[in-house]
Amino acid sequence: MLHTNSFASSIKQPDFAGQFYPSSKEELVRLIDQFLEKAKVEPVADTPLILLVPHAGYGFSGQTAAFGYKSIQNKEYKTVIILGTSHHKAFNGAAVYGEGSFMTSLGQINIDGEFTKKLQGHEPEVFIDTSVFNQEHSVEVQLPFLQKVLTDFKIVPVVVGDCSLETCEKIAGIFKAATGKRKDVLVVVSTDLYHGYSLKEAEEFDSFTLSLFKKLDYRQLYYALREGRAQACGGLGAVVALDLANDYGVREFVLLSQTNSGLVTGEVASGNWTVGYASGTVSAQEGDKMLNIQQKKKLLEIARQAITAYLETGKKITVSEQDPLLNQKRGAFVTLNKHQELRGCIGNLTASQPLYLTVRDMAIEAAVDDPRFSPLSLEEFKEVEVEVSVLSEMQRVDSAEKIELGKHGVIVRSGYQSGVFLPQVAKETGWSKEEFLNNLCAHKAGLAANAWKDKKTELYVFTADVFSEKEIK
Repeated sequence: MLHTNSFASSIKQPDFAGQFYPSSKEELVRLIDQFLEKAKVEPVADTPLILLVPHAGYGFSGQTAAFGYKSIQNKEYKTVIILGTSHHKAFNGAAVYGEGSFMTSLGQINIDGEFTKKLQGHEPEVFIDTSVFNQEHSVEVQLPFLQKVLTDFKIVPVVVGDCSLETCEKIAGIFKAATGKRKDVLVVVSTDLYHGYSLKEAEEFDSFTLSLFKKLDYRQLYYALREGRAQACGGLGAVVALDLANDYGVREFVLLSQTNSGLVTGEVASGNWTVGYASGTVSAQEGDKMLNIQQKKKLLEIARQAITAYLETGKKITVSEQDPLLNQKRGAFVTLNKHQELRGCIGNLTASQPLYLTVRDMAIEAAVDDPRFSPLSLEEFKEVEVEVSVLSEMQRVDSAEKIELGKHGVIVRSGYQSGVFLPQVAKETGWSKEEFLNNLCAHKAGLAANAWKDKKTELYVFTADVFSEKEIK
């Protein structure tokens, strides 16, 4: 095992300029500019937390990589963690280039020494070893692209070796602790996909591998890689990154571009060596902090299990969750629908306990305590679909003009009287804003229908992440 404890203070010269990418600055700038110009990426407001990009020679995978880099162009990252893979040296854990800088044809990039110092003292999972980076292209080929699309940033070069799932999880935890609550850190996963001699096989393997990225399930990805059902030469770095993303909470994986060397070169005949390439992003949570698919699935499972157990025993189930986002104190509603008709809906606008417990409790109340309906029976519950709405924080607005139908849920309050509509009510009813607010005041708050126009009436808005068992399978 490689454990070199001294930092590198010198400038690391490029090993692959003139091979994987042009050594001439002018030629390299021209080539990357051409790639970026051809990469048509829809602008998004979210800031990607993870960038998945290939690491072959630019003639093979440069255009695919450009789609990923175009999506982060001019974003304000201060630290970029590059998770490469080792093509030459076998070791366990993650090797870090501790300090100094890397040189490319476009100039020098400094290492974030303050960040790498936070990684010390965590051997054997994470250690300083500069020798691993010699003649290793997986980190180096990402640097010119970063230099073209970002400014005022530093890098944390990492090469991930062979790791158990437990080690991958420990590495992710170490990097999460070093990152803290910063929102200006990007994780670049440097990986190619399929390696083999069949174009058909390449398409099948890469489709499956990328489907695992879309699920954002690092454990499933790890086991699929180990069992040979998925292929990615930098796959363990991806496992680390997806685990790291779970600590922040993520929206979704967005695939931006996918191809393989056979399609790029036109050498599609059977028996030619083929490598798969893809680029994509995972967005960090912002605003209303939406949940990923696995988190949604877990909450729906808790809701169904809680109702089933309560109808069987009259007792609440005991559940526990380690997911940081599911442990946040968040408001939530649980809605029960039978044959597309409402069968119960109860929720808390705010919560004094973790989200997963709020969902458990609201599910039970929706099943047996909604005064509009008789309690559910266990047999009837088999025909019921569960829907969960996770709420953002409430914000007071001074005018109904600031309410966006379909996006905002609304709370109306006057004295001791109040009522709430979830955002989906507007979509389900087709009401105009005036109809929405009139019904909210009259039928939910017990106020005059036009009470929302009174300056003494308080209006609050919130957003909701709404998902149901029909959508999340």
